[in-house]
Amino acid sequence: MKKLLALPHPFFSERPTWKWFILTTVLIGATMSALDVSIVNVAMPTLKNDFNVSMATIEWVAIAYMLTLTIFLPLFGRLADMYGRSKLYTFGFVVFTIGSLFCGMSPNASFMIGARILQAVGAGLLQANSVAIITQAFPATERGKAIGIQGAVQAISMSVGPFVGGLLIAAIGWRAIFYVNIPIGIFGVIAALFILPPQKKSDKKEKIDFLGAATFASGLAFLVLAFNMGDKLGWGSKTIIVYFINAVILLSAFVITELNVKHPMIDLSLFKNGTFLIGNLTGMLSYYVLFAVLFLMPFYLERVLNMSVAMTGMLLTPIPLAMAVVAPFSGHISDKYGARIMTTSGMALSAIACAGLMFLGTTVNMAVLLSELIILGVGMGLFTPPNNSAIMSAAPKEKWGVAGGVLNMMRSLGLIFGVDISGLIFSSLEHKYLAEKGYQHVEHVFRNTSIPLADKDGAFMHGFLVVILVLLIINIGGTLLSVSKKDEGVLDSEAAKEFEGV
Repeated sequence: MKKLLALPHPFFSERPTWKWFILTTVLIGATMSALDVSIVNVAMPTLKNDFNVSMATIEWVAIAYMLTLTIFLPLFGRLADMYGRSKLYTFGFVVFTIGSLFCGMSPNASFMIGARILQAVGAGLLQANSVAIITQAFPATERGKAIGIQGAVQAISMSVGPFVGGLLIAAIGWRAIFYVNIPIGIFGVIAALFILPPQKKSDKKEKIDFLGAATFASGLAFLVLAFNMGDKLGWGSKTIIVYFINAVILLSAFVITELNVKHPMIDLSLFKNGTFLIGNLTGMLSYYVLFAVLFLMPFYLERVLNMSVAMTGMLLTPIPLAMAVVAPFSGHISDKYGARIMTTSGMALSAIACAGLMFLGTTVNMAVLLSELIILGVGMGLFTPPNNSAIMSAAPKEKWGVAGGVLNMMRSLGLIFGVDISGLIFSSLEHKYLAEKGYQHVEHVFRNTSIPLADKDGAFMHGFLVVILVLLIINIGGTLLSVSKKDEGVLDSEAAKEFEGV
């Protein structure tokens, strides 16, 4: 059996068309992990009722997944560089599929949270290696296009997730949203075994940096928890302050460790490369802006404009769809003319979209609003594939795994910070506005019948527009950073031969 699985590798991987089969295999994992992020959100109220637990408890179904995924991405990328990206990607399919099975079987909330952690480990193995495998399979002249296709598939998967989840829950029940991953995962394992070329371990005898991995994962966990729980517990609470102190101490210890060990988990010298540093920073900022908008817009549409949940979902769908349409073309153009022109254009368009959102009020021209959301999606589609390609091209081949892990970690942090920091700014300004109107310590503003609707809308728009202003400033800063980034590419026609076994 082992010989049978090995037969296609040397024969097909020498053929130019085989790289597209490799991309297709990676897309299976991208579809599964992206679909799962958005599909589960729809089930949260149902899970709360079925398990008969508080909202604070059931929120850990999402928090545990995102926390686990974020803190382990660089480690999984590093392990892939050491032991083989194809092996770890295939193992990621196995772990994610088993985690999905356990999620579907969950008898209670505690079991579900544990299963989600296991599922996140599988997703981390897939995400940390996906961009690295694409980078290794495609020469630099086609790399942006391939990464753009991956981005398009992920955007489509995230956009259809809530719709698919709603259908499955209505027709079968919430367990179906997890069981649907099992056939996809099994197919992914088979495809990975036959299509992803085998890869030998690194010739260098390197040890796993356990201390670096431990200090980084625990420090980042405290940081993420502090931002995630700050609004609920209070930003001045002892718990949150301790979280931040622990994060600073542990992440400082991580940096000291990495600078002194022979084989660090994350080679900090990667950040000396301006393209790698700026690419990761702007990547985080772009996701900060995107998910801040996706977080706040439903509240605006439902509370201020009194739209239904279904209509809100329809109005937000153009953002990921625009990303999906534009991403492959953006990647292809960057392959020919360099990443800088596309990343700068993407950031600039996102800034224009945020500038347009600054003029929203308690009434709105729907065509104008849709145009602004589409422009934001186009901007993200223009920016993301060239930026990812530039980051990977700026890293040495032997560090592509850890580079892909860092890239995805920064995007996850952008998502987390975009939601949590924007939520902090919004809620603080909303309550300050109401306090000035004489309404002190108000909770659940829109449910409070003692506050006139005009004051509720005024408080909401006050906080909302300041957040959008912050996003506009971030986009302008990201545009300037993108302009300063040099176009660096590794124009190596040998990239496709880097898989061992060829």
